Amino acid sequence: MTSTPDDRLAITVDPATAPEPDPEARPDGFVVLMEPADRIHFLDWGGPPEPGVPGALLIHGLATSADVWAPVARRIRSHLRTVAMDLRGHGLSDSPTEHYEPASLADDATAVADASGFLGDGPGAVIAGHGFGACVAAWTAVGLGERCRGLLLVDGGWEDLRAATGLEPDEFLRNLDEPPEVMRSMDAYLGDRAAFDPSTWDADQEAAARALVVETPAGRLVPVTRPHVLEASVEAMFAYRPLEVLGAVAAPIVILAAAEDEVGDRRNALEALLGGLRGAGRREPTTVAFPTVGHNLMRYRPAHVAAAILALADAGTGPS
Repeated sequence: MTSTPDDRLAITVDPATAPEPDPEARPDGFVVLMEPADRIHFLDWGGPPEPGVPGALLIHGLATSADVWAPVARRIRSHLRTVAMDLRGHGLSDSPTEHYEPASLADDATAVADASGFLGDGPGAVIAGHGFGACVAAWTAVGLGERCRGLLLVDGGWEDLRAATGLEPDEFLRNLDEPPEVMRSMDAYLGDRAAFDPSTWDADQEAAARALVVETPAGRLVPVTRPHVLEASVEAMFAYRPLEVLGAVAAPIVILAAAEDEVGDRRNALEALLGGLRGAGRREPTTVAFPTVGHNLMRYRPAHVAAAILALADAGTGPS
C-alpha cells in the first residue's frame, strides 16, 4: 500500500546529518536531446555503487547554472545518485527562442531524470529547485507523481510573483540588471561575489560565478544568459500558481526560506500558501526559515540543504 501525503511523518532538517563534502569529486557532463533538437546539459556527480539508490535532481535558479549546486552535491553524492541540470537557455544547455513555458521546462527536467535512471523501474528521485528552479521542480514533481520521492523548494516556489511583488514581468526584469561597476572587469565582478560572504567563497563559488559571464575584448563582462531567455523565463515564473501546483504534488515537501528582500512581502506569501493548503485539506510542507541568510542557501547553508534532500529521500515512498 502506498502512503498518502497526509499520513507521512514530518520531515526533520538537521544539518548534523549531512555528510562532509567530498573535495575530490568531479562531475561528468551529459546532454539529453529534446524536440526538435534542443540539447539540455546536466552534471552527473555520481553516487553509491549499489543498485536501487534513489536520485536527487538539482535545478538552479534564474540566470545561474548547475554549478551553483556543487557545495550540496559534494555532500549528498555519498548517499544519493546526484544530478544537477542546466535549464534551457542557461549554462551549457541550448538557448532556443521558444519552449520556455512550464510544461516544456518540466519536460526537460523529466528527460534529465529519465536519462539518469531515476524513472521507469528506477527508485525515483528527490526534486530540488532554487528560486525559479523551485517553480520548475514543482511543475516536474506534479508530472512525476509517485516517482518523485520528495520536493525541496529552496527560497522559491511559494510565491505568486505578481501578487507578492506588485510588479509586472518587465518591471521584474529591470531589477535583474547588474550595476555597471560590477561588470567593468572580471576582477570587479569576482570581488563583488566574494564580498557577499568571504567565509564561503572558494573554488566552487568562483567557478559558478565565472560560468555566468563572458569577458569582451575590452575587458567588460556581459551575462551568458541571453535577454530572450530571461524574458521567457520570467514570464514562466509569473505564470506559476503555488497553491494550485503544490496542492497537486503527491510527495512530501520541504521549504527552505531565506531572508526577506526589498521586493514584495515574501513571508506573507508563504503564510498564505500554508493557510491555503490547510484549507484545501492538504498536509503542510515542512518549513525552515533562515531570517538572516541570503537567497543562495546552497552557498550559505549547504549542510541544511543537503540534510533536507536526504531526509526527503528517506521519507518518500518512491514508485509503488
